Amino acid sequence: MKPRPKSASRGQRNEGRAALARALSELGFCSRTKGFELIQAGRVQLNGTMPKNPETPVRPGKDKIEVDGAAVTASEKSYWMLTKPRGLVTTAEDERGRETVYTRLPEGLPWMGPVGRLDQASEGLLLFTNDSEWADKITAPESHLDKTYHVQVGALPEDALLDALANGVTTGHGESLRAKRAERIRVGEKNSWIEIVLDEG
Repeated sequence: MKPRPKSASRGQRNEGRAALARALSELGFCSRTKGFELIQAGRVQLNGTMPKNPETPVRPGKDKIEVDGAAVTASEKSYWMLTKPRGLVTTAEDERGRETVYTRLPEGLPWMGPVGRLDQASEGLLLFTNDSEWADKITAPESHLDKTYHVQVGALPEDALLDALANGVTTGHGESLRAKRAERIRVGEKNSWIEIVLDEG
């Protein structure tokens, strides 16, 4: 598993600074994870130097950032919606060679990352943007935006099951997980569909 870059500290942001990997993301050049890789590979220059630490503080709009010798400037903010079909994976590159959601986006777009994820068997609304600050606000648990899912289950759910989904369960790590709302929407002979509304990640 590749290490995920950490966000810049609150103190750095208060001083008008950001970590280098995050700055690449905020400029709309690439994801923070990709920025992490580029920096460690020695492909990123900051004011003529070649830092290897993705957490190196930068002053967006003041410091000169280059990737492979080309200056990185802020991209125009872009926001897209995709109705994801089943069978696609939500990633830019898949090590198993599976088709990704990026094959359904028009060519020539600036780099954009998915806002949240849908697994391979899921279909539905998927958002993309190169505005990392907006994406962070949308996906932050404290935003409490409702996300509605229709889930097929191989059972005929009784009221007790729906109540359990709403009351929540506690994971082995002590984390409480629960649905904001869960209700039957269609019932067959052996399986059924449940509408589940979540307001956290």
